[in-house]
Amino acid sequence: YCEIMQQPDVWLKAYDLVCRNEAAIQTFISNNHIGKDTEIILAGAGTSAFIGNALAGIFVEKGYSQCRAVATTDIITYPESCLPTGKPVVLISSGNSPESLASVHIADKYCKKVFHIIITCNETGDLAREGSRDNVLLVLLPPETNDKGLAMTSSFTTMALVSILIFNIEQLPAQRSKIEAIVTFARDILKSGEKSLFEIAARKFGRAVFLGSGALKGIAEECHLKLQELTDGLVVCKFDSFLGFRHGPKAVINEDTVLVYLCSDDEKVFHYERDLIRQINENNKVVAQIAVSPSGIVIPGVNLDCVVAATNPGELQKNEYACIPYVLVGQLLGYFKSENLGLNPDEPSVSGNISRVVEGVKIYDL
Repeated sequence: YCEIMQQPDVWLKAYDLVCRNEAAIQTFISNNHIGKDTEIILAGAGTSAFIGNALAGIFVEKGYSQCRAVATTDIITYPESCLPTGKPVVLISSGNSPESLASVHIADKYCKKVFHIIITCNETGDLAREGSRDNVLLVLLPPETNDKGLAMTSSFTTMALVSILIFNIEQLPAQRSKIEAIVTFARDILKSGEKSLFEIAARKFGRAVFLGSGALKGIAEECHLKLQELTDGLVVCKFDSFLGFRHGPKAVINEDTVLVYLCSDDEKVFHYERDLIRQINENNKVVAQIAVSPSGIVIPGVNLDCVVAATNPGELQKNEYACIPYVLVGQLLGYFKSENLGLNPDEPSVSGNISRVVEGVKIYDL
């Protein structure tokens, strides 16, 4: 619970940390000629991979047209289909899984030239030990982000935040107001959503679906994992885009389902999201519907059980960090449902099927 609630304050600390390392980051980017046409791979496993899935489109929008997200679990098994061999590549790695460390070494082997940006919350981890190499930029996050609970919370949001900040390094002072805006949004979510999410978590349900568009689809992916992890799989979760959900996955909805809508603040995008919400309300009976949107949501004829909005939505427009606070809804819902089911949210895996850092992975030479 503390690791969820501390996140707004931790983000401000992370911004200050990047400011203190501004010169080193700029030097690394400049000396290695990392620019808008450079091949950038956002890599990670599990939650760390979902950071890439959420941010890849944001990087492309910022002009980094060769940016893509690739899970380290894919790099390990099929490096030849994941890594470019004939041109320089920047591999951005996060987390502390065996696959993340192995992917760094595989990229060194397969790529003509590779530069590593390693963002980690564990200063004693194997990934952090790679930081002494000339082709590596190591960014150590504030110690509070090294989550003790099984489910990653502060580490996810802060790694995402810092990943964006690094590629905004030339406009770093201008980023502070954007960070302060998402801090306020996060505090709005924690304050206004906590009571409603606690009440919804007390209802009986065995399924949950998280929907989002663009970067928010990646956030929905992380939300679905949080609720599923924290309930030890007793609540089975799915995620999708609003438009993609109609193409088959919508079959999962039944009377045992909670729906969470992570809605865009872009009116053009919200047209599509609103249409699906209306369709679900016309055709389905569900346990609860939760919506998150900076500007709030009012849809005639649709009764939502919880709507989480921002007090100052205008500050979140054209803010590339604005997707990050949405994940707090999934984190809180998972925490409260875990308690409701009689589990320990810090160690919810009674089955022993999952652990904080994945176990049992043996890396083979390729």
